[in-house]
Amino acid sequence: MLKARLEHDAVYGRCLATTEAVQQGDIVVEELPFAYGPKRDSGIVCLGCYRYLDFGEDGDGDGDRCELCDWPLCGNCADVAGGDHRGECEVFAKARVTFAGNVGEDGVCPQLDCITALRVLLAKEEQPERWLEEVAPMEHHEQQRRANADLWHADRVNIAQYLRGPCKLAERFSEELIMQVVGILEVNAFEARTTQGYPLRCLYPYTGILAHNCVPNTARSIHPSDGYKIRLRAMVPLEAGQQLQHSYTYTLDGTVQRQSHLREGKYFNCSCDRCLDASELQTHFSSLKCGQCTEGWLLPKQPTALDTIWSCRACDNSSTSEEVRQIVDALQLEVNAVQSLEMGAKRLEEAERLLRKYKSLLHPSHYIATGLRQLLIEMYGRVQGYEMVQLTDQLLERKAQLCREVLKVLDHFEPGLSRARAMNLYELHVPLVLLAKNGFIASRLSGADLRSRLVEAIDLLKECVEILQHEDPSSQEGILCGVARQALQQLTASVEGLGNQLE
Repeated sequence: MLKARLEHDAVYGRCLATTEAVQQGDIVVEELPFAYGPKRDSGIVCLGCYRYLDFGEDGDGDGDRCELCDWPLCGNCADVAGGDHRGECEVFAKARVTFAGNVGEDGVCPQLDCITALRVLLAKEEQPERWLEEVAPMEHHEQQRRANADLWHADRVNIAQYLRGPCKLAERFSEELIMQVVGILEVNAFEARTTQGYPLRCLYPYTGILAHNCVPNTARSIHPSDGYKIRLRAMVPLEAGQQLQHSYTYTLDGTVQRQSHLREGKYFNCSCDRCLDASELQTHFSSLKCGQCTEGWLLPKQPTALDTIWSCRACDNSSTSEEVRQIVDALQLEVNAVQSLEMGAKRLEEAERLLRKYKSLLHPSHYIATGLRQLLIEMYGRVQGYEMVQLTDQLLERKAQLCREVLKVLDHFEPGLSRARAMNLYELHVPLVLLAKNGFIASRLSGADLRSRLVEAIDLLKECVEILQHEDPSSQEGILCGVARQALQQLTASVEGLGNQLE
């Protein structure tokens, strides 16, 4: 840790706080994973690089197997003398446990669920002090996990009993210890991606215990080219002794959806300021239009309760949580149907149709409407019939408007150095540049006006690069940073040339 210390909070338990005042963008925590491996419920992946392998229905597939233990390993990783796979390879080879290659109808290979847990157990033996001081105290919520009898039984059979039985590790690891490790991973592990973009999960003892907040003050980046080192940065300036908080759910979900995700996946209820505020910090991110009056909105009386009355503040109209849930679920089904369409003009036009339809049902900033705007931002300029060079000024203005509306929401929920903000800033700069150039060509803008508009776009790109410059270059965000930096250089050169002409 760099600028953080371990603390105990009455609500959050073990958590981290700053040791000194921190500037926006400063690294507050930096650490290597204790262990990492395949995601839970994955298909068959190479145990070295995590790319998906096709083993076919009979389990043989393309023959990508380790020569020593027969478990999945691609040819490239087999040449790296074991790599990440070395530890479990010795276990499997010694116990003569072969890989069956069976995949269920859901595409999941249960036999691989043991891998990451086994790697944590092997790391425990190699780093006993770090295990005792950093990993063993991590939450694993045994009681809550036992309540899900089917999942607990599956973990016990597929992981604990498999490792202690066929893998012959009963003398080294108790069932209680293995189930503890399974819980630690389930509650605390982060998803990462390799330099090639394949998903895996990593366990970080300190970053993994950050307190949650639906308006986070930190952002993390994981660097696969540096041993999957995680770097936690301050999204906003922080005071000395201020608690470090991260969001363990999607910030652009509504309160009901965030609470459900946290209860089911992290086993706690959130009571942050945003969750306790029925209007979600005056954004009305979950508010529905009142059906009885023209000015009011339906808001929950107790936002964090499972069953609460939704009432209008402008009249006496009210609805039950079940009635609201049915409305929202019906709308979400329509959105899902649009998202499932092939990327193209129909998908874009259907998204616009739904957004118009929902004006009479949802607050303009509702999370479903915001999600549709984000979807449209990604399609305008990219789908056939709506490529950027084909967009009329009206459609360019439309894309810019969509970007500004999403950015306004992000100002509330992801203030400061937000990756989502950076990506929307990049999307916004493109129509602004084209509108400026079109206006100049049509003589609607003077040379000075053109320069002013381009400078505005330059400022957007500068902020975009400032946010994304800390991302791993191989990540989607890191690649976008390179693209934005190149666009910034070209646009700056254009403005300088234009300035010389105006002089």
